Amino acid sequence: MATLYPSLEDMKGHQILQAQAAAGVRTPPTTVVTEKPKLSSGTAPPLLYPNLAELENYMGLALSSEEIQKNLQALSPTGPPPGQLVAPLSGNNAGLRRAEIKPGVREIHLCKDERGKTGLQLKNVDQGIFVQLVKANSPAALVGLRFGDQILQIDGRNCAGWSSDKAQRALKKANPEKIVMVVRDRPFQRTVTVHKDSNGHVGIVVKKGKIVSLAKNSSAARNGLLTHHYICEVNGQNVIGMKDKQLMEVLAGAGNTVTLTIIPTVIYEHMVKRLSAGVVKSSMDHSIPDL
Repeated sequence: MATLYPSLEDMKGHQILQAQAAAGVRTPPTTVVTEKPKLSSGTAPPLLYPNLAELENYMGLALSSEEIQKNLQALSPTGPPPGQLVAPLSGNNAGLRRAEIKPGVREIHLCKDERGKTGLQLKNVDQGIFVQLVKANSPAALVGLRFGDQILQIDGRNCAGWSSDKAQRALKKANPEKIVMVVRDRPFQRTVTVHKDSNGHVGIVVKKGKIVSLAKNSSAARNGLLTHHYICEVNGQNVIGMKDKQLMEVLAGAGNTVTLTIIPTVIYEHMVKRLSAGVVKSSMDHSIPDL
């Protein structure tokens, strides 16, 4: 199995580290190469970058040498086992971990508040039941449910083929003290990790939460972000319903490494159909999830 990387920049950075290790090169953290090394006659030029500053120049990233060195501490000298996530530039990033879409299914226990509400609104999509809305400070928010999660069972009953109304009725009739649900993490969504450039940009233009344009040679373009997709989360924090100005503020405060969770426009618009913008803006849970 091939090694996994959070971003294309991480893959390039790890390749540089491997080349340095193979050649026995050790470069001080703050060294910046300003001229080509002089070679004796008959010596072939080394096929490697002198240090990670070269990657920064190549990719236009905004990464300090101290940040890079800190991120490298978790890497073992022999490298990671195949399939393990390698992050020499992203590091052990909390946002990346908060945004992770885990495979498989999980069981959660949900209760109702003093008004008999769960704070959860469900929607039928392609014969499945999905989370359409999680209200802030609700029981659904407290157990970690998110927009786009698929509900496979409610109290032992399979949800396949249910209408949205039938799913809501099942919640309404359920025991207020314990509702057992089987959940699959956000199957219609995917995450993309990007790095800000020296100007603090990742290379996207967003209008009403939708990516409408990508900057050429930006980290967003390099890492496969697509237009006609909505941004659901920034570093795991739900941003659906935020005004673009507020979304840009969240992006600005997200650090140099940002993990975006996106969903195709056609699916997103079906998911939020009949859900008013005012309800989404005023009710949607925008809290930062726990790790």
